Amino acid sequence: MSEQSTGLRVVAAVPLREELCALIETLEPRVTVVRDPALTKPMRGPADWAGDPGFVRTPAQQAAFDEMVDSADALFGIPDVEPAALARTVAANPALRWVMTTAAGGGAQVRAADLPRAALDRIVFTTSAGVHGGPLAEFAVFGVMAGAKDLPRLAADQDARTWPDRWEMRQLDEMTVLIVGLGGIGAACAQRFHALGARVWGTTRSGEPVEGVDRLVPLGELTDAVAEVDAIVITLPGTDQTHHLIDASVLRAARPGLILASVGRGTVIDEAALLDALDDGQVAFAALDVFEVEPLPSSSPLWEHPHVLVSPHTAALSDREEERIARRFAEDATRLLDGAPMRAVVDTVEFY
Repeated sequence: MSEQSTGLRVVAAVPLREELCALIETLEPRVTVVRDPALTKPMRGPADWAGDPGFVRTPAQQAAFDEMVDSADALFGIPDVEPAALARTVAANPALRWVMTTAAGGGAQVRAADLPRAALDRIVFTTSAGVHGGPLAEFAVFGVMAGAKDLPRLAADQDARTWPDRWEMRQLDEMTVLIVGLGGIGAACAQRFHALGARVWGTTRSGEPVEGVDRLVPLGELTDAVAEVDAIVITLPGTDQTHHLIDASVLRAARPGLILASVGRGTVIDEAALLDALDDGQVAFAALDVFEVEPLPSSSPLWEHPHVLVSPHTAALSDREEERIARRFAEDATRLLDGAPMRAVVDTVEFY
């Protein structure tokens, strides 16, 4: 029997609604989705893949869950979204071929599992990167617009019932927006900012053109580029290479009054340097959906800074997220079975 006609036994290792299991099997009939809702932690809200922490399996249930997970050719989700559980099943199941993480930044979870190189070479790991591009791009546009229109000033005047003299707002179609990272999220951002009339620049490692991007900026020229733009949108994943990429030297080089929106991973920004830049006006406004430590500690000055908008890593959340990820899984199952390149494959050296 050829590889193209071989079926794929998929185990739902995280909570996945019955209609979405059926959708995957309909979209790719060669897939059988094995699931047992009694063994996965129930969701507390949309896309709550880790499930209710109050749910505790009995020893018999845990044994049944492990047996089910260990029977998979492919896993929908990391079991319980726990790297240690991934490491356990990888060691127990030499037939495992593919794991799709439900998180766009799932490479970090794979890295945390500390798998041996042989396992990393044997198994294809993919993420949901790109699935969240639209919602995150909308937040990025909202964040830049909030800075351009000085939302904090408007809110303060409204709270004080103050009608000030008229003042000039910035216009998006007169601004240059630099998108730091032109992956799935960055490309979605570029399309939206371009449609609104902004001049769009984007950092690139590949040099490949991206729709809506007027200028490609090599990542090594980031410091020079920020001196010429009005806003930056950060969409990069969290890796060793991107850690604190946006640091004091980059922020010092920026044009005063920079607007910043962050929808990638919080570790890309040095938050101490950002606070200094906010205090001295180098950065006029920051809209942040992600942070170095999450949940953001109550002691963080970001909470009370007058020029910061804090979003609790919720910009991508949508009641359609689960369906989007299920459809992505079915599409990649077809690619795997047909020997075609899969989407959002994790680089198991840099883990993004």
